[in-house]
Amino acid sequence: MGRSNKKSRGGRKGGSDRPPARNDGYRTNYSDIPKQNEKLERYYNSALPFEDDAGREEFWNALKRELPNSFRFCGSKGHALAVRRLLEARYAPEIVKIERFDGAPVQAPQPVPWYPDELAYSMNTPKQVIRKFPPFASFQKFLVSETSVGNISRQELVSMIPPLVMDLKPGMTVLDLCAAPGSKSAQLLEMIHTGEEARMRKFMEAFGETQPETTGQEDVDLDEDAGDDGRATGLLVANDAEYKRCHMLVHQLKRLASPNLLVTNHDATLYPALRIPHDPADVGKPEYLKFDRILADVPCTGDGTLRKNMAIWKDWQPGNAMGLHVTQARILVRAFQMLKVGGRVVYSTCSMNPIENEAVVASAIERCGGPNKIEIIDCKDRLPLLKRKPGMHQWQVMDKSGRIWSNWEEVQQHVLTGGEMPGKLSESMFVRPDTSDSSGLPLDRCMRVYAHQQDTGGFFITVLEKKAEFKARPENFSQRGFSNGATSLATPQVEDTESATKVEIIEGAKAAAGEPTDVLPPAGSKRTLEDEGASISPEAKKAKMEAPSSEKSDVKVEKVPESKEKAPEPVKTDSPAPRPTADRRVNRANDQNEEPFKFLSPDHEVIKSIQTFYKVSPRFPSNRFMVRNAMGEPAKAIYYTSALVRDILVENEGRGVKFVHGGVKMFMKQDAPSAEVCRWRIQSEGMAIIQAYIGPERVVRLTNKETFHMLLKEMFPKFIDDGWKKLNEIGERCRDIGMGCCVLSVEPDGSDPDFSERMVLPLWKSFHSLNLMLPKEDRSAMLLRIYNDTTPVINLSLKDKAAKDAEAAEADVKKEAKEEEAAETDVKKKAKEEVEDVEMTNEDVKEYRRLPLRVKDEAKDDAGDTAMKNEESEMSWDTAYKLQMDMDDMEFSSRVTDA
Repeated sequence: MGRSNKKSRGGRKGGSDRPPARNDGYRTNYSDIPKQNEKLERYYNSALPFEDDAGREEFWNALKRELPNSFRFCGSKGHALAVRRLLEARYAPEIVKIERFDGAPVQAPQPVPWYPDELAYSMNTPKQVIRKFPPFASFQKFLVSETSVGNISRQELVSMIPPLVMDLKPGMTVLDLCAAPGSKSAQLLEMIHTGEEARMRKFMEAFGETQPETTGQEDVDLDEDAGDDGRATGLLVANDAEYKRCHMLVHQLKRLASPNLLVTNHDATLYPALRIPHDPADVGKPEYLKFDRILADVPCTGDGTLRKNMAIWKDWQPGNAMGLHVTQARILVRAFQMLKVGGRVVYSTCSMNPIENEAVVASAIERCGGPNKIEIIDCKDRLPLLKRKPGMHQWQVMDKSGRIWSNWEEVQQHVLTGGEMPGKLSESMFVRPDTSDSSGLPLDRCMRVYAHQQDTGGFFITVLEKKAEFKARPENFSQRGFSNGATSLATPQVEDTESATKVEIIEGAKAAAGEPTDVLPPAGSKRTLEDEGASISPEAKKAKMEAPSSEKSDVKVEKVPESKEKAPEPVKTDSPAPRPTADRRVNRANDQNEEPFKFLSPDHEVIKSIQTFYKVSPRFPSNRFMVRNAMGEPAKAIYYTSALVRDILVENEGRGVKFVHGGVKMFMKQDAPSAEVCRWRIQSEGMAIIQAYIGPERVVRLTNKETFHMLLKEMFPKFIDDGWKKLNEIGERCRDIGMGCCVLSVEPDGSDPDFSERMVLPLWKSFHSLNLMLPKEDRSAMLLRIYNDTTPVINLSLKDKAAKDAEAAEADVKKEAKEEEAAETDVKKKAKEEVEDVEMTNEDVKEYRRLPLRVKDEAKDDAGDTAMKNEESEMSWDTAYKLQMDMDDMEFSSRVTDA
């Protein structure tokens, strides 16, 4: 399942995949959307081989029904089985008690019969009901919680098929060319790490270090991919052409915490060759990585998703597929070029159109030399319970006007007799003639999945194996001079004197260096779609936004001999280091900056201090740590990668390869309480990788379910004074262990099925308290999964602060009350004194009235003196006298009133 490369987010087109709003302000129901398209129905009624009218009716009825919900359990098999058991034991019994509007019980999620170990489930209840109907609240919380931590992937069933038929084994290298949003990439990454826990346990036991048993690992081949002390040596390179979607991809895949992952941002039609370390004896002869498996889940029109992308009913046009056909073929040819001999490519789309499916496969095989070079693999023995239809040997093509053509000769005859050439049509879209290299291809080995077979979406899958090296022919080699411009971006014919492998390496190096290639056309998929004017419905597709060490990686790589014509030499990795300000890579096409990947020396003082503090075993590789900044010094985070990822990042530095993500965050800088405490704590996502190599001095073992509940529920529990006694079996150990980060090894005895999975988590000890260093969503998910606890986490440090603040506030209130009481007493005292002053007899009042006579004489004397001193004063003695009298009366009246 691919996607259209035309931009569909932002601008005036945003939200175009939403159904139209009703007059009452609510979105239109699925059943209210018109599901008719004359050209769509006429074309598929003609092109698809229905057995009878009943089969045709069943096909269209299924496409008009809403798609069921589906999800799968992720991670290691043992972990996935544990989460699945929770669904069956806790939530399924609750769901079947819910009644529908018609009184019938709701059906619980059902396991998908064809998915291995029944780790995928399907449910007919609409998403809107699950989200908003109160009886589903607990089940909805479970889905959201486990999805947020990566234990559940809500993925369409048919999109799970391509990785399952790839036959991917641990230790292999795999490339996902059109990876965003990342659901299939997550499946591939899980396969690379299959059995890793069991193999690491076997290796550690060989050194006398007993490791707890892991569930779900009983059938693991312990000798498979055992080269790196049991650690996975495989590689997944997940690529997408859009930078923003690459970060969506990173968000999805970071949950799996794999050091074997690289995310790149390149046009899949021009994906660059990745250089790897070469034999020092072969000076000047670079080696390039060839992949064991490649997934080409290409951009497509997506009409197989009609059940969930309703706008396709309105927007479907026959020109959509014709606009994508060339791009799809280019991607598939490029995939064949980067594949090892004996390796496999899985080509898939979520389209039912043969122009995007069988026609692309036949065209790509023909360009690569025919069935002697590329073979279609029969996969009928894989997923035996999956219902499917064989690929088509005969099909028709509808042009933009809606006219249906049976073969290319018919088009030629139409033009030769004066007719207008149908736009975008090319010979490669039709059934290949008997004279072509791809005639007689077993296209019936391709797989077609239709909606009515097992209540899914529509899908197309083909597995192809590379039998020998080849030289890629130009796109229009079979047009024989008859072209309408649909494949006008033809490439020159490769000279017969050069080997196909040599040419492929040259062109891969040119692509990496940003130079035009000789095998693949210079136009990328976006440009092709825009230039050709393909009207692709953006909602038709799934929501895809997204110096070398002396140690050699254990992955087998294919050494390719150098051609006489040297590939343009990119910037050498041993050249002088650029200035830090210029070391950041700029993704000019998207105007984005990416910090460089800088690996640390094993002798770096920070690495040495970490090894000393945590007593890290010397068996753990110390030359795989890196930072992401131009200075190349640990500032905030230290990452860890596999050996092959390190080699690729180092060898391709400065060569134009656009790496977006690589490595697992292993250490984070933390404020330390003293100089003796290591400031670099172990990050939760990297803990599982390094925990087996940490010395016992920094390990705390927990076996009690309630103790773990307390650590999850309470942040910063106290252990000072007698507080450590509340920590049960870990209390004494936590009291005595040194401050800083340590490993909390959760080792249940297996008696409680809800508390049976072994975990390793980072635990931080400070002066007075402990804290599990986990993201909030991880805490919440564990509380729900193990204890069915949905109450908020308690932050004891905030609680203590709140208590202290409350005490301080209470003290302030008491102080203010005392001050107010004292002030009130003082006011009463003054009031009493004033009342006593004004309690006069009538004689006193008369005497007071007589006072102005004396005051008059005194005032006259005073006024005369003032007049002599200030000749400018215009106030007469009488005026001064009256003013004084008024003031006396006012003061007396006021005092009497107050009294």
